[in-house]
Parts: sequence; C-alpha cells; structure tokens
Amino acid sequence: MSDLSSESDRSISGPDASDGRVRGRSARDRSGYAAFFAELSARARPRDLVALCVPPVALVAVFALPEATRRSLAFAYMEPTVLSAFAAHYVHLGTDHLLGNLAGYALLAGVGYALAVLNGRRRLFFTAFVTYLTAFPFALSALNLAVPRNAIGFGFSGVNMALAGLLPILWYCYARDRFAPSASVTALPAVFFALVGWIALLALPVSTEGVGLAGLATGVAGALLALLYAASSDARLPRPIRTHLRSVASSPGYGDLLAVGAVVAVGYPVVGFPADPSGGGSVVNLYVHLLGFCLGFIGPFALLAGGVFDEAADS
Repeated sequence: MSDLSSESDRSISGPDASDGRVRGRSARDRSGYAAFFAELSARARPRDLVALCVPPVALVAVFALPEATRRSLAFAYMEPTVLSAFAAHYVHLGTDHLLGNLAGYALLAGVGYALAVLNGRRRLFFTAFVTYLTAFPFALSALNLAVPRNAIGFGFSGVNMALAGLLPILWYCYARDRFAPSASVTALPAVFFALVGWIALLALPVSTEGVGLAGLATGVAGALLALLYAASSDARLPRPIRTHLRSVASSPGYGDLLAVGAVVAVGYPVVGFPADPSGGGSVVNLYVHLLGFCLGFIGPFALLAGGVFDEAADS
C-alpha cells in the first residue's frame, strides 16, 4: 500500500513540476513583453505619432475632393506640370486603391518606426520620411518621363516603396544592435542586392519562353551579387548561429519585432510587384515602384555609411 501511495505521489509531483515550469516560462514571457512595450512606449514621442498620421490624413482629405479635381491633379505624362508631379502621389481614384496604400503605409511606417526608435535611429527614420513625402514625388514623376506614354499616374505606392527600401536598413541596424553587435553596416548592400533579385523574380515570372527567363536570370544575379558583396565586405554569419537564434527566440517582443520586420521586408514586394500588374482598369507602375525602392534604400544607406547620423545623439 505504501509503495502504491508513494508511486502515486511521484506521478502527481511530476506534472505539478512540469506545470510549474510552463507557468514560470509563461510568466517570464509576459514580463518580457511588458518590458518591450514599456521601452517602446517610453521611446515613442507624441510628436512622432502626429507626424506619422499626417500622410493618411492628407490622403483621405485629397480623396474627399470631387473626382474631377482629383483627375486634374493626376500626373499626365504627355502634359506634365509641377503641381501634378507632386500632388499625383497623394491622389487616388478608387476606394480599394486608397485603402490598399493606407494599409501598406501603416505596416511599413509602423514597423519601421518601431525598429528605428528601439535602436536609436529616430533621426535617420524621420530624415528619410520627410524626404520621401516632399522630394520623392517630384523625383519619381520626373524619372517617369523617361518612359513616355499617353497615360496618367497617381497613387501613394511609390512613396510606400521608398519606405519599403528603408525598412531593410532599419531592420539590419536593429538586428545588429540588439543581437549581433559585431556586424557591420558595410554589409547592407548585400541585403539590397538580394531583395532586388527577389523583386525581379516577382515582377518577371519564369516561363517557357526566352523572355520569361529574365526574372530568373536577374534573381540569380542579385543573389550572386549579394554573396560577392558580403564576401568582399568581410561580412560573416554570427557564430555560433544557434546561440544567436536562441537569443532572438528568448527575447519576447524584441525577437518578435525582428521576425515581423524580416517578414514585411521580404513580403511587401509581393504586393508591390504583382506578376500581373494590370487589373481594375489601371496598371501597376512597376517602374516607379522599383525606383522608389532603390532610391529609398540608397539615400539613407549613403548617409548611414558616411557617418552622418550619430547613434548616441539619437537615443
């Protein structure tokens, strides 16, 4: 009898101990998320959030204008004006188009801002942010004239793609500062080439025809350039990798943001570069999207690599 009782006691104590460990881990996770959100809340500034709300308010305000007025603000490639060169990027003619760009903006700006403030890159983020909103519309419209056609251009997606170009920089800086301090920003172009190759695969899908291999060829070229640049910049994978992965997984909130940033950086081009750009009576301007992405990356990277932004002053 006593042996059975003892065995029963052991069988009960095992699950209790296991349950205690599960509850302990869950409590630590909750504590970790609380610390993450507390730091994010402490670093976020009310004026930053007001600034982030300006583009959506402007887009909705412009959409409230009569359709005839909105059409007059669209950028006509055959009859371009300075006003339409800027205003066209804030014009939408359909609700779906507007909502899609608002959702894209919220995702890119929200994740980008969180990455920026948590690794002391607020000034970098807002310098790029203001440039994208004010100067990029003129630049993208002007570069659009290199492909003359009898059509009109409108929509915020070019600016969104600039934010998508900034996101890998913010993600890399966040990953380096939080999880891999030995990494160097000189390896960032490798990320750029890899993403451009990915974009090529999306925009130029593989087919059995010769022209259809352009996407595959460009994608492979992008991957090779990324590897070559990473090798030439002495970039090395962190060692041991498993330790770094455990560090990310054991950082509630911080590790999650790293994963979300990576998914958005890789996933958003799927939206920006559809395999079939035509639909709904309009055509997605893949050329402007690519320009926005490339320019959105190159400018901030040049400033970052040149040491223009001091991390300590931005904390």
